[in-house]
Amino acid sequence: MNEKTEELRDIFTDVTDGEETVTESQENTRGSLERDERTTEERLESVVQQMRERYAFDTPLSNEDLIAVAKAFYEGDSDDDIAADFDVDPADVFEARLSLHLVGEDDADEVDLAAIRDREEDDATLADEYDVSPAQIRRYRRVAAAEDESRAANDRYRDEFDSLLADADLSEQMTSDVREDGLEDATEGMETDVEF
Repeated sequence: MNEKTEELRDIFTDVTDGEETVTESQENTRGSLERDERTTEERLESVVQQMRERYAFDTPLSNEDLIAVAKAFYEGDSDDDIAADFDVDPADVFEARLSLHLVGEDDADEVDLAAIRDREEDDATLADEYDVSPAQIRRYRRVAAAEDESRAANDRYRDEFDSLLADADLSEQMTSDVREDGLEDATEGMETDVEF
């Protein structure tokens, strides 16, 4: 027995209080994480209801409509497209979306939100500085406020939407890719020039 092996044996003996063997009973478990038995719709309803209670936001859209807005956002639909589906103003969809902490990549593409976040100047002054309209500055400030609100909640609600809506699409895509890759591997090298 070499020196390292003897060292390991000594450590094992010390840890096991001199026992020669260590066995642990095994249980048949179905994973280490608890599974949420609620449906995706029920979980989405719960998230929207929690947010509505916590932030008391005002929107003409019902909880079901807000869920549909979240789904459409993850499908890449614009506020205008979503508004047309619900026959509401795009500004209502924008406000509802930000109330749900669903900030898109292009919501503030012309202005650095960090630069305007704590500025005290009025909208017109900032609009002149950034060469945009005062309405756009108001929009950017609303986006910054939604991001701040989301961060204050540790992005909990956004993460929940991600896991329910974005991960579902990703999981479906990965499953499809695995099936395709498996089929390619299984048929690799097979003669496919068959005539009937």
